[in-house]
Amino acid sequence: MAVQPKKHAIGSLSVTPLIDVVFLLLIFFLVSTRFAEEERSIEIELPAASQSLPLTSEPREMFINIDKQGQFFVEGKFQHPEQVEALLRQAVANNPLTQTVVIRADKSTDWQFVLTAFDLCKKVGIQNYTAMTDDP
Repeated sequence: MAVQPKKHAIGSLSVTPLIDVVFLLLIFFLVSTRFAEEERSIEIELPAASQSLPLTSEPREMFINIDKQGQFFVEGKFQHPEQVEALLRQAVANNPLTQTVVIRADKSTDWQFVLTAFDLCKKVGIQNYTAMTDDP
């Protein structure tokens, strides 16, 4: 005598718990959107500041140019390596995660100056720094 499997298992699937879960999710989202609206609906007058700055400024690439004699130029001005480090620290303070530095060195400059610029970037915590080359 062979045992026949029962075929009514799918027909007896109860959707009542599923409906309960859907209603709970609906209530959760309705309540949470109400709280978000209430935070902005309170009428307050914000103070004004004439010299306020955003917490982080827009990220922009910083260029370090190195001439044939190994002199550093940032924003068109000659800078000593200590000054370049201070400028890099300020750039990292403004954009802690997104600051990028492009190092442009003359092809006849000593490679040690480029490595000094790399070390300055690494010292202040800049992860994204590159040396620019010319396409032939």
